Amino acid sequence: MSNRNRSIFAEFIVGSALGVVDSPRVEWDAVDLRYKGKKIEVKASAYLQSWPQKKLSHIVFDIAKKRAWDASTNEYQSEAIRYADCYVFCVYPEIDPAKANILDVRAWGFYVIPA
Repeated sequence: MSNRNRSIFAEFIVGSALGVVDSPRVEWDAVDLRYKGKKIEVKASAYLQSWPQKKLSHIVFDIAKKRAWDASTNEYQSEAIRYADCYVFCVYPEIDPAKANILDVRAWGFYVIPA
């Protein structure tokens, strides 16, 4: 349920569906996945977190323009823009901690949004 692991798992789910998990994941690259010449950013969120909560988390996705780091050049881009061609928002919707099973791919919701 941790944010970092959930996000990496969401990238894996989307990458597996697209058949693009044949190479290692590049940490902090400008985009998460590349598919048929398109750059894809995968964002994940959930109501439940790995820490004790007093209330459920809000589902929020940050797609603000940023200066991205490019793994191929090892440099930050000079301009703040949206580097992805599209975003995949992945939502794990369970609100009952006793029922939570983040590995149940059928429970996730996926929303594809063009940049």
